[in-house]
Amino acid sequence: MTLVTGKHFVGGQRSAEGTDSFEASNPATGETLDGRFLEAADSEIDRSLALADESFAALQQAPAETIAGLLDKIADGIEAAGDALLARAHAETALPMPRLTGERARTVGQTRRFAAIVREGSWRQARIDRSDPARTPLPKPDVRTMLHAVGPVVVFGASNFPLAISVAGTDTVSALAARCPVVVKAHPAHPGTCEMLAAVIDQAVRDAGLPAGVFSLLHGRSHRVGAALVTHPKASAVAFTGSLKGGRALADAVAARPQPIPIYAEMGSVNPVFVLPSALEQRGDAIAEGYLQSVNLGVGQFCTNPGLLLAAGGPPLDRFLKAAGEKAAAAPAATMLHDGIRSAYQEGVASIRDTPGVEAVGPARAAAGDANQAACSLFTAPLSLLAEHESLAAENFGPSSIVLRCESPDDMLAFAEQMEGSLTATIHGTEQDLQDHAPLVRLLERKAGRLIFNGFPTGIEVCAAMHHGGPYPATTHSGFTSIGNAAIYRFASPVCYQDFPDSALPAELQNANPLGLMRLVDGQPSSAPLPSAG
Repeated sequence: MTLVTGKHFVGGQRSAEGTDSFEASNPATGETLDGRFLEAADSEIDRSLALADESFAALQQAPAETIAGLLDKIADGIEAAGDALLARAHAETALPMPRLTGERARTVGQTRRFAAIVREGSWRQARIDRSDPARTPLPKPDVRTMLHAVGPVVVFGASNFPLAISVAGTDTVSALAARCPVVVKAHPAHPGTCEMLAAVIDQAVRDAGLPAGVFSLLHGRSHRVGAALVTHPKASAVAFTGSLKGGRALADAVAARPQPIPIYAEMGSVNPVFVLPSALEQRGDAIAEGYLQSVNLGVGQFCTNPGLLLAAGGPPLDRFLKAAGEKAAAAPAATMLHDGIRSAYQEGVASIRDTPGVEAVGPARAAAGDANQAACSLFTAPLSLLAEHESLAAENFGPSSIVLRCESPDDMLAFAEQMEGSLTATIHGTEQDLQDHAPLVRLLERKAGRLIFNGFPTGIEVCAAMHHGGPYPATTHSGFTSIGNAAIYRFASPVCYQDFPDSALPAELQNANPLGLMRLVDGQPSSAPLPSAG
């Protein structure tokens, strides 16, 4: 495993042209960690994207097995990095080792999943409508379409997933699977982990025999580096996971380009939980336990953290609040990812607490001031208070949540009508409740990307059916997911071929179907070869 040097990877070469630098620190102890990381110079940013663009043609011509093999080599390399990688990630994030071990397994698993997707090939969505020269009044042309890579992709890693949504995370491996070169902006909160993962990918690119420009990694704590990357003329798409403020700034920069490009930004989400009366009456204590576990999971540092819970007032809700308050008070304070997140969380808690009409649920807990720690903060307020204080419905990233007291379930429908876009929405009730409250379900289908029934939003299954997205401000493109098989579609666009000779078509569209793909032929799925024209 390569030692941490603080240098960049620019198309396979270690680079250190910048003058400004920063260091990583342990958020639990405040200890400065080894390695001084250089801010990327403009020349390094330009060279990374120029090399990525130069490597694009070779990626398109490479056999599918080469692309799949690259991904397998990345997965193998992450495993081979062993405990040293986990130790560095633990030192930079304070995430528990069992959590990081599980996250490594997810990272390796999703990388191999995309290797399998490349080998199978149907992600290209080959569609063929054959010609009909005898059609009247005009002959029908031969029309064939498939997905192609869009070009170099700029990836911003997330602070809360140093392995699974970072340098070798879903954004990077799905872009590589789509045959897009990648330039990663390392997250400044865990730069050593980023560098170690970059070394794995750099070696995998070499072993696969692909051009070095396929992958680059740049460090940078300043906004300048990120802005320069997304506005570079060679960048073709952007993937970002982080705050609404950061994502919106990048989206605005992308929109102001002479030629705007797509940015797939996952940003803020409040993930409301709707508890219908029957569920609250029958299993309020169990819901309270699951709710508090979800709020506190990972010190609340998940984009799917349930920030609001809505329930009708009355004795069942009183019992629920008592149980939830006891569990919140018993939850130990824990270290957050870095001081910036902790400070923003504490400011958010203070703002909620100081809002007239908001009450704390359970005794207040004080976190250790010098340990970058945060304690669970649970509040309750009447739903009507949102009309005066809309900020209560905003995300507060960390282990806090507000229980909104409703006069009746109709209030939940009214809230859903005006709620902002969210990654998730959760309903607790019975199967009959889903029918009785069908208008609420229909509304939530328009407001959230994933609906959960009798569960909680934290925890994402990486699978073909998963959709991790939602309307703004949850994401900038609600039709795309950043988790699961369909993440590959962010980095591909259709190209249509009309009346091309068979020999000039990509293999996926040729009559013989040499790759054995399932294709849509004249509107019907088929993997059979087609007869040659004439």
